[in-house]
Amino acid sequence: MLGDGMSTVLAGPREAFERFRDMALSGGSAGLESMLADDCVVETPFAPPGSALRFEGREAFATTVAERQRAFFARIRFNDVREVAVHETTDPTTAIVEYEMEAERMSDGFRASAAFVVVIGVRDGRVTLWREYQNPIAMAQVAG
Repeated sequence: MLGDGMSTVLAGPREAFERFRDMALSGGSAGLESMLADDCVVETPFAPPGSALRFEGREAFATTVAERQRAFFARIRFNDVREVAVHETTDPTTAIVEYEMEAERMSDGFRASAAFVVVIGVRDGRVTLWREYQNPIAMAQVAG
């Protein structure tokens, strides 16, 4: 979370995804905000009803999703994050990553996987754009 002394400087979008993957496999993506620029935009266009579709600024993202992330990651564990493809763009600060995450529900061992696509923009070593397309139904099923 903010204020924890964590600060991540990234070389580019591929490294941002690799750091995200490592965080997910070590217990959740809480910490994504350590990679975000102060003026970042985080978008989840297919977020479940009632969830925010867009966050402007690192602080807005961190304060809004922190509790929801803690509750979600208390119920599930990610066992694998498979990179399907990395699409470089004509802008070296932006890449599109297709990936699949496998998660396990802690209460009963139920496992499922879901496909994701994320557009990642990095400027001055910080993520300026994280636009993630996911299947919220698949994520809800594994979370119970």
